[in-house]
Amino acid sequence: MNLDADVSKKLVRELTLFDATMIVVGSMIGSGIFIVSAESAKLLGAPGWLLLAWALAGVMTITGALCFGELAAAMPKAGGPYVFMSEAYGKPVGFLYGWSQFLIVQSGTIAAVAVAFANFTGILIPAISGTNYLIEPIVFGSYAVGLSTQQLLAIFSIVLLTFINTCGLNFAKWIQNSFTITKTLALLALVLIGLIFGWNSGGALFTADWWNSSANGWSLETAQPAAISAGALAFILVFGKAMTGPLFSQSAWDNVTFTGGEVENPQRNLPRALIIGCLIVVGLYFLANVAYLVTLSLPAHQNAPNGRVATAVMEQIIGAPGVIIMAVALMISTFGCNNGLILSGSRVSYAMAKDGYLFAGLAKTNAHHVPATALIAQCIWACLLILPRTITYAEGNPKPVFGNVYRDLLSYIVSVDLISAALSVLAVIVLRLKKPKMERPYRTLGYPLTPIIFLSLSIFVTLTLIYLAPTTAGIGYLFALTGIPVYFIWNRRKV
Repeated sequence: MNLDADVSKKLVRELTLFDATMIVVGSMIGSGIFIVSAESAKLLGAPGWLLLAWALAGVMTITGALCFGELAAAMPKAGGPYVFMSEAYGKPVGFLYGWSQFLIVQSGTIAAVAVAFANFTGILIPAISGTNYLIEPIVFGSYAVGLSTQQLLAIFSIVLLTFINTCGLNFAKWIQNSFTITKTLALLALVLIGLIFGWNSGGALFTADWWNSSANGWSLETAQPAAISAGALAFILVFGKAMTGPLFSQSAWDNVTFTGGEVENPQRNLPRALIIGCLIVVGLYFLANVAYLVTLSLPAHQNAPNGRVATAVMEQIIGAPGVIIMAVALMISTFGCNNGLILSGSRVSYAMAKDGYLFAGLAKTNAHHVPATALIAQCIWACLLILPRTITYAEGNPKPVFGNVYRDLLSYIVSVDLISAALSVLAVIVLRLKKPKMERPYRTLGYPLTPIIFLSLSIFVTLTLIYLAPTTAGIGYLFALTGIPVYFIWNRRKV
């Protein structure tokens, strides 16, 4: 990796509107749409509630994109929300955002998507498995650290994509555009195949009660026992938790704002890329779930092996070849998704370092005008996040049961990501009041209703996670809050 850095080198504006839109679409379409629907269907127990969860997640994505468009057009700099929050609330809050992005959200998402890539590769190569250990897990309290062939491939994919991104923006965006076009067409093909050839009278939309979950054999005790204590609010809380999968699937739409310093005509192209990209993905995701529900019965949807609903759909329609086709499509999807995440994520730590809040080396660009040191630091941390996993013990059995790395990472990411996005959206309102004369080439459509909708839904989902999953959500928040002492230590160091 070329570390021949020179502080005088700057980021260059080489991303067109098409490139920026491909970053939005490519960063969003990863693994989630193909697997998280099974867990949400288990939690909700009825197709109507499932589609509503995806629809509301889509509303959050679109309203968020509309708000971010105003901020990105007004402040088209590397770092995106780090810049927005610093401007709205001051440097400490901006730093806390960047710190949580590096420690949890961006690196954690990169790690989760890499694990998903390895998981889907395991369909074609069975030796790549989460239980095929090269280093047996070593237990540390309620966690264990080990290395399986699945984890090793996930790490290798992150290292490879990081290397590609150090070779220059043009090469990285070519990879991004190629993979994004391929996987978008693959997702569209899945939708069309499901809706045209999968349509059958045994599908959940035709056989299950749309809204009465109990009529479909669902019970709160089985779906989410932790919600029982909430009484009449129990199902509302479960619904909020069921939205976490769809929200994760639609996350990373804001990543293009991290590259604000590299987009051509950013005042025009950033808002357009956000809105166009999000509309494409939200529409495809909703139709994909309709395709799942017209093809599979509700039990088949809920109990798809390893949550691979898309694979179950293709297998039912095409047979065994459908499994292989989906495995290849998912490998392309997750690999391309991580390229976008790696490309954009490093720009946040680069921007923080330029402001003097992280090691100066992270603010350097290499001969290809990319922040190579920031890319490598992100790579190392994301790889480390792949190693640990949770431990549980079955009643009466002293042998530990190791958690699923993908789901473990998901639990930490979503809770912190929601808070971060909400603070950025709130910055639209704060800056309208604080800096009314700021130049705004694009203004949020539907303001102030648009940010209010986003903030209301964010608060709702955040509170459900705090109530139903306080341990995992709490660990995510604790990691983020470690940035407070770090900021003051670093600030004193600057003086």
